[in-house]
Amino acid sequence: MVASRPRKQREERADRPLHVQVEAWGPLACFTRPELKVERVSYPTMTPSAARGLLEAIFWKPEMTYRVERIEQLKPVRWTRFRRNEVNNSIVTRHAYESLRANTGYRYDTAEDRGQRVTVALSDVAYRIHATIRATDRCTAPLPKYRDQFDRRLARGACYEQPHFGCREFAAFFGPRGSAEEAGAVTVADQAGIPPIDELGLMLHHIEYLPKGKERYHWFRASLEHGVLHVPDRPLAPAEVNGMPGAEGRASAEGVA
Repeated sequence: MVASRPRKQREERADRPLHVQVEAWGPLACFTRPELKVERVSYPTMTPSAARGLLEAIFWKPEMTYRVERIEQLKPVRWTRFRRNEVNNSIVTRHAYESLRANTGYRYDTAEDRGQRVTVALSDVAYRIHATIRATDRCTAPLPKYRDQFDRRLARGACYEQPHFGCREFAAFFGPRGSAEEAGAVTVADQAGIPPIDELGLMLHHIEYLPKGKERYHWFRASLEHGVLHVPDRPLAPAEVNGMPGAEGRASAEGVA
């Protein structure tokens, strides 16, 4: 009976969500608000979708998924503003992409389509991400296996691609809990400058990918409480999102079943 006890414990833990923590910091970040579609203006803190993307850059498997529960802000908000060159147009649908591929005579010149845009970004940022690893329908192994793989990659700084803060050029450094302070990116005095309550408005909860390349955007009302962004389990109902700034331009498939 003693020999079979560890196997029983592993079976009991096989489907239970497991917690992970990651600290990430960097010189620049921009988590664009949906209200402004031309100029980039950042939220004052990291969004759940950006946090999930950072975790997946470190470790991802189709057998698992991340559920971001809360994001701690380790430094007070510091704003910066600058101009940079960006292209004016983008490919927004699969149909447009396939049409361009079929037209072999089409030539796209980025120099002719370039324009300057203002970016209102964050500078000198640091966050602590709290998330759980959960099993998907493809999962056949116990979840602790994936959590242990994640912890090993996190400890040695391994990643599939360089994590970033909103824009790919804003690289993010990462490590386990306490690594930001060890790297000198966070000090005890930084916590004193964080306000107790800060209402952030509408924020993206997650994107639901539908058939035929369509997407449905889900939202929640976000606020920072002593520097902590709590992410609810469920987003707002579609009726609560209607009429909110930025929602109508993003909920592109609310009527799709």
